[in-house]
Amino acid sequence: MPGGNSAAAGGKTGVRIVVVGDRGTGKSSLIAAAATESFPENLSPVLPPTRLPADFFPDRVPITIIDTSASLESRGKLNEELKRADVIILTYACDFPLTLTRLSSFWLQEFRRLEVKVPVIVVGCKVDLRDENQPISLEPVMGPIMQQYREIETCIECSAVTLMQVPDVFYYAQKAVLHPTAPLFDQDTQALQPRCIRALRRIFILCDSDMDGALNDAELNDFQVKCFDAPLQPAEIVGVRRVVQEKKKEGVNDLGLTLEGFLFLHSLFIDKGRLETTWAVLRKFGYGNDLKLRDDFLPAPSKDAPDQSVELTIEAVEFVRRVFRLFDTDNYGALRPTELDELFSTAPENPWGEAPYKDAAERTTQGNLTLKGFLSEWALMTMLDPRGSLANLLYIGYGGNPASALHVTRRRSVDRKKQQTERNVFHCLVFGPKNAGKSTLLNSFLGRPFSESHELIAGERYAVNVVDQHGGNKKTLILREIPEDGVKKFLSNKESLSSSDVAVFVYDSSDEYSWKRSNELLVEVARHGEESGYGVPSLIIAAKDDLDPHPMSVQKSVRVCQELGIGASIPISSKLGDMNNVFCRILSAAEHPHLNIPETVAGRKRKQFHQLVNHSLLFMSVGAAFAVAGMAAFRAHSGRRNSPS
Repeated sequence: MPGGNSAAAGGKTGVRIVVVGDRGTGKSSLIAAAATESFPENLSPVLPPTRLPADFFPDRVPITIIDTSASLESRGKLNEELKRADVIILTYACDFPLTLTRLSSFWLQEFRRLEVKVPVIVVGCKVDLRDENQPISLEPVMGPIMQQYREIETCIECSAVTLMQVPDVFYYAQKAVLHPTAPLFDQDTQALQPRCIRALRRIFILCDSDMDGALNDAELNDFQVKCFDAPLQPAEIVGVRRVVQEKKKEGVNDLGLTLEGFLFLHSLFIDKGRLETTWAVLRKFGYGNDLKLRDDFLPAPSKDAPDQSVELTIEAVEFVRRVFRLFDTDNYGALRPTELDELFSTAPENPWGEAPYKDAAERTTQGNLTLKGFLSEWALMTMLDPRGSLANLLYIGYGGNPASALHVTRRRSVDRKKQQTERNVFHCLVFGPKNAGKSTLLNSFLGRPFSESHELIAGERYAVNVVDQHGGNKKTLILREIPEDGVKKFLSNKESLSSSDVAVFVYDSSDEYSWKRSNELLVEVARHGEESGYGVPSLIIAAKDDLDPHPMSVQKSVRVCQELGIGASIPISSKLGDMNNVFCRILSAAEHPHLNIPETVAGRKRKQFHQLVNHSLLFMSVGAAFAVAGMAAFRAHSGRRNSPS
């Protein structure tokens, strides 16, 4: 498998190299020698930007080299250039050992202080001037420095006078950008990085057409042609197998090259310094430098309006169901953590290991993810991160047209006018004061047992589940808890309600203050909806119904619901397990987008004013029409009177 330069650039159209180091270390001479292929006699202290053409190196990517000054008065300019660099060449003078010690005592520390996170090539200049009576071995000196500063890609010594290894300096610098080592290989463990292994495993599976766990000669040849536009000769295939079998017996079997052998080959390429080969393979299959699929491989649909959302298509949902059944090896109807890890073993990582997905869906008492929970996680990810959802579909083997995996829903404003919706996934905002029972409501939605003491979770939280409706219909409901102290920030965005189908306002029915604060939040959100044009159906939930209700709260809630034009509050008790069918009722409110939209006094007056203006304009239009018609009739009548008999 020869290394290919067809995908070498990785999307880069140029490489910017910044050369830094102590004064007198040979920075300018190094640059000039590379550009002119000769040793310059007279140079200005700092050279202007120097450009090496695209055909200077095999990757055919042009290079811009920036010379710098180490003087204090130029420090600001130097820092600016460092932050714009793709790669840094850090120089020392081979005839001046102090400059070598300053690499770690000053320069490398300075790069970290400036938070410059690019590869560094350490270059010893003026090797022709080193005292032959004092030979130096680089490894004992640079080894500890490279252990401490992993950003150092390689070390090399050169001479601008003799041109020894001068082109190599810039070749390695360009290579560090186009074919970086760090994403692929862990220098500490001397092994492929976990994310690299996952990407190569996916590529292996995609190339294993007959799905027998090995690449036969035909599959290996197809892989070679796809990645490098050149077939393998039979002798080359035999040679590949022999190399793998000698070093890793399990890398080859009677069927062909196994996954272990495939991974070993890439470890071998990297060990031999042929990173461009592995990068060519990865980029051919759509991977970027972060070893995630690039955006140009992810045709995720975009929303035209903020009140639209993105859902999985029926085809994608059926694929996800099949994947669940495939990895539910014990047929218990739930995926164990090990099964879920195996399912996502061809993705960069398990996408649901962190917030907001972690603990957002239904699980069994053993912590296994049910089918409902699995489908719910996909629905949540598709709503929050459509491109990420599409990427993960492709990681786990979705073979359909990527453009047909997701679809954009109709605008909610259109749903309201038509008084119906075609959505399958509904987004509900959960407001309420502290200790009202918001988190308990979300836990109940996920089937978790009631607890008097629950862990306080800072920030927003999601809970998503499939709701079974009458008649066997199933819809997905996403609850999003908005902390009381986060409401102001949430509503600071004019479009904050646009992506929501319904809002609920939870209060502790035994606490008068809880009701008062919940009512304030309701009015605040209702006013925001009226002003932004994104009003949402709203419900009030009277939590903790097992406690003695506060009489004034009950009376006031009835009056407020009537005044705002929304349904009566829904009493629930999570402690007693009496949820009063609340989740179906939330879903029902979301499915009727024209009902239960709260109307404040100010909003009602504004609406009446607009209606009055519209009526006035209509009256004036009708009056003007009659006036025009009357004038026309008068002229016609006058014309008849004045015409000769």
